[in-house]
Amino acid sequence: MPRPALRAVVPVALSLAAALALAGCAEAPGASGGSTGAGASGAITVDANDTACTLSATTAKAGTLTFQVTNSGSKVNEFYLYAEGDRIVSEIENITPGLSRELKVEISEPGTFTTSCKPGMVGDGIRGTFTVTGTAAKGSADSKVASAIADYRKFVASEADEFVGATKEFVAAVKSGDVARAKSLYAQARHPWEAIEPVAESFGDLDPRIDGREDVIADGMAFTGYHRLEKDLWKDGLQKDSGAIADRLLADVTEIAARSKTVEPTALSIANGAKALLDEVATGKITGEEERYSHTDLWDFDGNLEGSRQALAALRPVIAERDPALQKALDARFTELSALLAKHKTGADYVPYTALTAADIKELTVSLDALSEQVSKVPGVVAAR
Repeated sequence: MPRPALRAVVPVALSLAAALALAGCAEAPGASGGSTGAGASGAITVDANDTACTLSATTAKAGTLTFQVTNSGSKVNEFYLYAEGDRIVSEIENITPGLSRELKVEISEPGTFTTSCKPGMVGDGIRGTFTVTGTAAKGSADSKVASAIADYRKFVASEADEFVGATKEFVAAVKSGDVARAKSLYAQARHPWEAIEPVAESFGDLDPRIDGREDVIADGMAFTGYHRLEKDLWKDGLQKDSGAIADRLLADVTEIAARSKTVEPTALSIANGAKALLDEVATGKITGEEERYSHTDLWDFDGNLEGSRQALAALRPVIAERDPALQKALDARFTELSALLAKHKTGADYVPYTALTAADIKELTVSLDALSEQVSKVPGVVAAR
């Protein structure tokens, strides 16, 4: 499907005055209860391993908070900061053993949040409370930042509408029993989702209902949504309940699209989201894990990549002003990876993931890693005021 010129995506900072009922997360000595932590003086360290999630502080003053997350365990880990209702404020995925990653988050209002480390990248994770006190000026007071945020919100609304429209067509094909048409629409319908996925996945169970792979059964959830219909179309054939699954998918997509339009991003959340989308490519798309029946992973790769590119396009005036060398490097790396991905197109469509050779995958991976390194620098640039 031809894509409009502007695409962007990011995990967003939602309304931040929130209270959560939380389970315990390990704390380092001296970081209990009312400690003011490192919010004002430096990074809050997070030691994430296979059995514990140890923060150097669980209280900080409002403003730009920095979490320095180190995986000292043996499993790939993730770190999340949640607001009320398990809405994702920000996250870091794909923290391999021995790796240290930085997460910057702008919080301007007081509230109680949840931190979570997810060893093995599954389940609810090892959770704890995190309290923010006081208030701070928003970064959007900068006119360039405010303009970027406004542009991004317009994009989210447009992309959400496209997602609903494409899903309607896909659902109609499924319900009519037109397997060939449903297959032809599947990857294109999912493309807008891949662009706004970090925004949309903020909303509780809607994300796994829409996009959960068969693995969700192990977590006690029903296998529904796009991937259930993917399995029906490519593996099992349409089932008696495929129509009902399709109806539920459309209802969930309509709801999540409406909610996505209410999101209030920050410059940091946009920057973090650009990196999170590349993590999505690294952990699910370039490995061929996402589309295990249709093998349309390169469509998802394209959606994530374009979303990351356009998230940073919204921030371009800020980055170019504060770090022109970084903007030049970003342009070069995005151009390189986009060209490599385009090599695997036949006409307007991507080849199946199964058509890639080991050399193809390595080439894409090396370029993706180089781009990710540059994108990881953006939060520090936009946070500087």
